[in-house]
Amino acid sequence: MHTDDTPVGRLLSRREVVALLGLSSGALLTGRAWGQPVPSCVVRPQQTEGPFFVDERLNRSDIRSDPASGVVKPGVLLQVAFKVSRLAGSGCAPLAGAHVDVWHCDALGAYSDTSGWGADTRGQKFLRGYQVTDEGGLARFTTIYPGGYSGRAVHIHFKIRTQPAAARGDEFTSQLYFDDALTDRVHATPAYGGRGPRRVRNESDGPFRSGGRQLLLPLAERGQGYAGTFDIALDRSQQRRG
Repeated sequence: MHTDDTPVGRLLSRREVVALLGLSSGALLTGRAWGQPVPSCVVRPQQTEGPFFVDERLNRSDIRSDPASGVVKPGVLLQVAFKVSRLAGSGCAPLAGAHVDVWHCDALGAYSDTSGWGADTRGQKFLRGYQVTDEGGLARFTTIYPGGYSGRAVHIHFKIRTQPAAARGDEFTSQLYFDDALTDRVHATPAYGGRGPRRVRNESDGPFRSGGRQLLLPLAERGQGYAGTFDIALDRSQQRRG
């Protein structure tokens, strides 16, 4: 598969975070300001969308199947919730009405609706979809734990857009990463057996080295799979305008 990512965007410096939150440096270090907790939302680094984004406009929470055939991609169940906030003055507030797109490869490393890189999946739309954040800023997805492919650590792409159908709107694109030890356990299960050995771990992955530690998805076991919530705050003054 193609090495699909070059890091873009930037990390906020510690001084910028202090300024955005309206806190003293001492308050940031102690986690409290004048008796109040530091807002829980976190600004994350942007990363490139890569060559595999297709704007399918598939409004669905369960993205495991191809909508034309109904065939569900095999793999370990993964439930991901995005909790999207916006920086607002000295704190943060839920960002409702934002479109969150998610796309990633299957257990064997193939993306849907693409050609080249060893596979032709044009017309298929598995493991793609979007949800609109609710009043609490939440967007939830049911998918599978992704496989891997040559040149990249295991990851999921996501894009947050405030007005995807408009000429102008805020857009934030980045990736989620996974604990290497957990990936080793998941990739030892049967659905991932034809994938071949995993050669790229997080610390050997170029995009991961550019802010990937802040993009790790915390997961816990849930039923026959895993679930996690990713908190992200958008500094809308820094977002790319569409």
